[in-house]
Amino acid sequence: MKSFLLLTIGALITAALLSYTLKSDIKPSTIKARNYAHCYSDVREIARLEAATKEFAALHENPFDFKLQDAKGTTVSFTTPDGQKASGYEIKDEKNTKNYLFVIHEWYGLNDYIKQESDILSNELDNVNVIALDLYDGKVASTADSAMKYVSEAKSDRLENIIKGAIEYAGKDAKIYTVGWCFGGMWSLQAAILAGKQGAGCVMYYGRPETNIEKLKQLNTDVIGFFGNLDKSITPEKVSEFESNMKAAGKKLTVYRYEAGHGFANPSNPSFNKEAKEDAHKKTIEYLKERI
Repeated sequence: MKSFLLLTIGALITAALLSYTLKSDIKPSTIKARNYAHCYSDVREIARLEAATKEFAALHENPFDFKLQDAKGTTVSFTTPDGQKASGYEIKDEKNTKNYLFVIHEWYGLNDYIKQESDILSNELDNVNVIALDLYDGKVASTADSAMKYVSEAKSDRLENIIKGAIEYAGKDAKIYTVGWCFGGMWSLQAAILAGKQGAGCVMYYGRPETNIEKLKQLNTDVIGFFGNLDKSITPEKVSEFESNMKAAGKKLTVYRYEAGHGFANPSNPSFNKEAKEDAHKKTIEYLKERI
């Protein structure tokens, strides 16, 4: 009887602890990347958790203290479907165009480096408005620690609402093109999916691919992706799986692989590869010019 009573009490304590664990926020830094897929089916949540780990942070260095000079763009705000406000850094084209390129930042946030990239894209492209979306609602990380905090707070439903708000801001007749790096590479693809029939082009740099074939079927555009064979996050195996999934979805994907690590296109990253960055940028411009 005593043993039965102890077992019963133990079972109740275990159940209570399990209930608390399920209701509490999971500390992303304690979850190993290989276990994410067993816990979540949404790649956006898997990416959010992985990006908030020390292992992922080790793939980056703190960004340079860069200040943009002679900015071409201005800050704009728009309403999101959840009743809140969102903002972005917009460079309007001289023409009254309905083409919009959404630029989506890395896990550091919408910093001056991303604004400079937006200026460069605007300079090299014609007949398109460029808007760098702020998916962190004003927060910008200057260290890996703060980036881990911000990315763990960036919930998928809010990010989706920001992108939907930007699509509405562009207008129902707008053609939507997207480009992003790392965290932004994943959300570049997600934004293209959300754009539906308005989607006209998608560029992703070493972002986590969508694995749900039914979601990939919603794409209205082909996709071009740039990945590093030495990437410990988005591994070559994940890229090959992406190619297979896109084929199964009946969508076109063009992939370029470089002997480089994660974040190879960012000069402040330890894996920065100048040759790979320049080649990927050239191909990005060619891809977008063909479609705008």
